[in-house]
Parts: sequence; C-alpha cells; structure tokens
Amino acid sequence: MKTPSFRRPFVTLKLATSLDGKIALANGQSEWITGEKARAQGRQLRAKHDAIAVGANTAVLDNPQLTTRIAGQPNPQRVIFDSRLRLSPDSNLAKTARDIPVLLFHDSAASSAAHPLRDRGVFMLPVDKHSQGLDIAEALTVLRNRGIETLLVEGGGTLAASFLRLGVVDRIDWFRAPIILGGDGRSAVGDLGIEAMSDVFKLPRVHLSELGDDIYERYQKLEA
Repeated sequence: MKTPSFRRPFVTLKLATSLDGKIALANGQSEWITGEKARAQGRQLRAKHDAIAVGANTAVLDNPQLTTRIAGQPNPQRVIFDSRLRLSPDSNLAKTARDIPVLLFHDSAASSAAHPLRDRGVFMLPVDKHSQGLDIAEALTVLRNRGIETLLVEGGGTLAASFLRLGVVDRIDWFRAPIILGGDGRSAVGDLGIEAMSDVFKLPRVHLSELGDDIYERYQKLEA
C-alpha cells in the first residue's frame, strides 16, 4: 500500500488485543485485556507523542482522560474524531480541556458555533465527511499545521481501519495478551475492503519482547 504524500504527522497505531485480535467483549467490556507492564509501556508511548487520537465510541463509552498518568511526563494533546458531536460536555475530556487541549474533528455540515463543548474550551474543528467517515487526510493536515508532528492512534476499530485504508500508519505498537475473546468480540481493526492479497497492509516487524505475560511487537515502515 502506497503512502499518500501530503503534510501530516508521523502516525503510530497502538493496539492492545487478545491473541485473536479483539479489543473488547461483545458487550464492550475491555478492562483489562493486557497486564500492568503492557499498560505502563502504553502510557510511555503517550508521553512520546504530541497528540493521541480516539474515535467517538471510545470517547463516549470509556470516558477516558487520555493522559500519561506519569509524574513529570508531558501529556499529549487529545484528538477526538466525533462526526456527530456525541462527546458530552461533562466528560472527563471536556472537563479538562482548558488544562490539556482537546481537538475535536466533526462533520463540517454540523454547526458547532454555539456548542457547549466550545464553552468548555474544546477546539471544534470541522472537516469534510464522506461515505467512510470523516476526512482523515484533511484532519491530519490540520493537525500538522497546528504543530503536531507525532500522533498516537489508540482506537477503536473503526478509526484504526480509517487510518489503514488511507495508508498513513507509519508504525504499529501491538500488545497481545494470552487470552481468546472469540468471534463475537470487538475487533481491533474494522473493515478494510481488501479483495486481493496484493493489496494487504504490510509492515516489517522491528521489535519483539515480553512484558509480563503479554507480547509487545513493533512494526514500522522501513522508509519512515
């Protein structure tokens, strides 16, 4: 898959899954798939990136803070892809937006001029929307123009698939736990629409180690 050439951040996709590539049970329960050592490494990843991105489902259902929770370490800016403006003004992200920036990308057809999230200090960023969701390329250009050079994409499966389909994932940091969730679990990556093996997304593995009972792998483009 060819990498598009436009001004954008370096993108790392972080996955924490079962052995069969699931991030949660069918009912959404996901605490905790991986162990403490893997989660600590994931927090270190956050500290090494300028921004961290999640989709609307993750932001709404998990109500995360998306911080490093490491004393003395910087917190990345928080980026939310939320086409329908579902994030609550009372969410952890909105309530801390004036302390740690929250950048929310939404459908440009939906007005956010007087939205309560704006009153909380959330940066409301309209982008085009197409049949597969928000325009990721446009959003990445906006982020790079705002000085964000490295972006950590944490979830969920729909957002991960959007970045992979566009060919803008430069690196994957994958934490695998020794558990099986089954076919009814929620997949780490959504539909990619691939119809030929020649079109699959490939990255060489550059790191493999154990973190407690979990396996930590890194895959990265050779030219990146």
